[in-house]
Amino acid sequence: MINYYMTVDSRLSQIQELQDGCWVSAVDPTEEEIRYLTETLGVDSGFVRAGLDEEESSRIEQEEEQTLIVVDAPVAEKQDDGTMTYYTMPFAIILMPDYVLTVSLRDNTVIAEITGGVVKNVQTKLKTRFFLTILLRIAYRFLQNLKQIDKISSFVEQQLHKSMRNKELIQLLGLEKSLVYFSTSIKANEVTMEKIQRGRIIKLYEEDEDLLDDVLIEIHQANEMCNIYSGILSGMMDAFASVISNNLNIVMKVLTSLTIVMAIPNMIFSFYGMNVSGIPMPYAWFTIVVSIIAVAIVTYILVKKNMFS
Repeated sequence: MINYYMTVDSRLSQIQELQDGCWVSAVDPTEEEIRYLTETLGVDSGFVRAGLDEEESSRIEQEEEQTLIVVDAPVAEKQDDGTMTYYTMPFAIILMPDYVLTVSLRDNTVIAEITGGVVKNVQTKLKTRFFLTILLRIAYRFLQNLKQIDKISSFVEQQLHKSMRNKELIQLLGLEKSLVYFSTSIKANEVTMEKIQRGRIIKLYEEDEDLLDDVLIEIHQANEMCNIYSGILSGMMDAFASVISNNLNIVMKVLTSLTIVMAIPNMIFSFYGMNVSGIPMPYAWFTIVVSIIAVAIVTYILVKKNMFS
């Protein structure tokens, strides 16, 4: 789907056709729309495909009068079981001579926030400032998703204190994997921002440099938060693994103690059940009394040694 947007009277409005100074948003374009972008608009086909390749890494490239900036954008999806899944996908920004084109494999929160008016002072005619605004919003989304991951991990930790269930442990494992994806993508985005900051590929004005500094600050903060949360989550997983192992040892200890206690009457009754003569006190009451006394003594010793707790 291809949509056109343009800043009119300081507000971002949707327009019906391509105009100079507009923003062209291509979300999961069809083959026909891809041909329109490459053949009619003259966009480099490799640049268009870069935004549709899930394996594409963050980079910046220039070809004649077209500049491609590929960054990784965070995505949060709710699964059927109610859990949240976090990952990243490539987001291509192509600076054309007269407009800005963005290409993404699927709709994301960044596009929805910009088109929905959440982001203020969007100027599509100022191409450099506009794409830096998009990068800043992507950095904000990383921070917000990292905070959500931290809240979810804290909630799951509380649930695990009540009951050790596989569902919560699998959810923590998924969050840990999401943090790895985020960390890799944030570092790649940071390298791309630093290349832009040098000003060799894209000319930056003073206000653009200030905006890019804000983007780098947010990226640095997101990287630090990701490392901190990843360390906390990794330590939490190790701690719960130790707790589960310790609980298993306690259960095995109690079962072993019960087995010992239950084996004593069996041994005594088996001894008196032998078909031989000369057994002392061959009376049923004597066997029961001896068994009770032996069980009581062994149970007392095991309790004193904390074998039942």
